[in-house]
Amino acid sequence: MREFFEQLYIRRILQYVLYMFLSLVLQNMVFTQVRLFGVHPMVLPSVCVAVGMFQGSTWGAAFGLVMGVFADMAFVENTLLFTLLFPAIAFFSGFVCQFFVNRRFFAFMGLSLVAAFGTAVVQMVATFVGDAWSPVMLQTVVLQTLWSLPPAVLAYFPPAHWIS
Repeated sequence: MREFFEQLYIRRILQYVLYMFLSLVLQNMVFTQVRLFGVHPMVLPSVCVAVGMFQGSTWGAAFGLVMGVFADMAFVENTLLFTLLFPAIAFFSGFVCQFFVNRRFFAFMGLSLVAAFGTAVVQMVATFVGDAWSPVMLQTVVLQTLWSLPPAVLAYFPPAHWIS
């Protein structure tokens, strides 16, 4: 009986490793080619929200930490931004889903909106520290947040299907 549960656990880990890999490939190879007013969509915060929702805050934060490390390696301008941000997003979404909202699609899209907006704001602040502030930065934050919602739909279904 113990071997059966260990097999299920290893299977789930492999599923989420594949999910992380495909998300990073989509973000770095596909979504970098898709622009709307010079802004790329950002699907990785929604992936963290989905894992936090369906696996809980602890496992979501661990997933977000690993994905944040790989995302920071992929993005040239970041050093620790995603490594710190993605575990916080996954932990927050897992906590909120544990106590306040359900794990349905509408709640996921609301949390993805908050996560995408928070990610864009943190990216703006990180840029603002190095450069002068410009009103165009706020426009970029809004555009990136709105442009990140359509691909966020793709992030919901694999973890929702894997939950048992």
